[in-house]
Amino acid sequence: PAKQRVEASYLATKLAWNADYVLTVGREDKAGDVDGWVTLTNNSGTAFRNARLQLVAGDLNRVRHEVRRMRADAAASAAPVQEKMAQESFSDYHLYTLGRRTSINNAETKQVSMLSGTGVPLTKRYIVEGQAFYYHNARHPGAPMKDVVQVYYQLRNDQASGLGAPMPSGTVRVYQADSRGGVQFVGEDRIGHTPKDETIKLKIGNAFDVVCERNQTDFRKVGPSSHEVEYEITLRNHKASAVTVEVNEPIGGTWRMLSSSHQWQKTAAWASQFTVPVAANGTAVLKYRARIVY
Repeated sequence: PAKQRVEASYLATKLAWNADYVLTVGREDKAGDVDGWVTLTNNSGTAFRNARLQLVAGDLNRVRHEVRRMRADAAASAAPVQEKMAQESFSDYHLYTLGRRTSINNAETKQVSMLSGTGVPLTKRYIVEGQAFYYHNARHPGAPMKDVVQVYYQLRNDQASGLGAPMPSGTVRVYQADSRGGVQFVGEDRIGHTPKDETIKLKIGNAFDVVCERNQTDFRKVGPSSHEVEYEITLRNHKASAVTVEVNEPIGGTWRMLSSSHQWQKTAAWASQFTVPVAANGTAVLKYRARIVY
């Protein structure tokens, strides 16, 4: 007959959250503003009123299949909550706690501000990834092969850059101001869980005005188990500003660079990277020759 206080703890389903980020880049591609949001999704069948919100970020091991999350771009049914979330280390994860109580209805999507950074320094990079096999153009013998020039933004998640907080995995959408003051979407990428003091590298797409063509200009057998190869990589920049293109070339076997028209470094056992400046509305030609022992 006595009254009892019972607390029930369980792992609920159809409650989910994910992180979303917006990077707004300045016109000069030198700095940007970062805003991070937590998107809450409640499809549990019940509303939660005046609830305390804590989120664990990390790769928790679960025996059953993960619950499918709603798309990150689902429309929020309420205005985003601007109050920042406090974070702390928790086991091998990170715990985010909202500083006030909140409510979320059934079948509702809600956003809560997680972090922000203003004037975060960043670098725009143009990268060409050499193909593993490009000894000849099978479709058009004698003609060069075209490679895409990928465009990346790179920034540092540290206090000196205006960030420095653990960032849960999520989608980063990148915007940039145009010449008339509007803000346009320029690409997006997904980041994994990123601790503080780590570098974030975002691919936003492929360059429209920077073109790359490659051609193998020589192949010579110089020994029973060695040969020399020579490549010519042409980069054309149709932009009104100069760019620097990083060309990453795979080179198999035991190799030695015999000559190169541009600065290069050995980035891995089977790879080299060339740094090629290309003037505005100009052309640069990278030539290198390597000896390979197999």
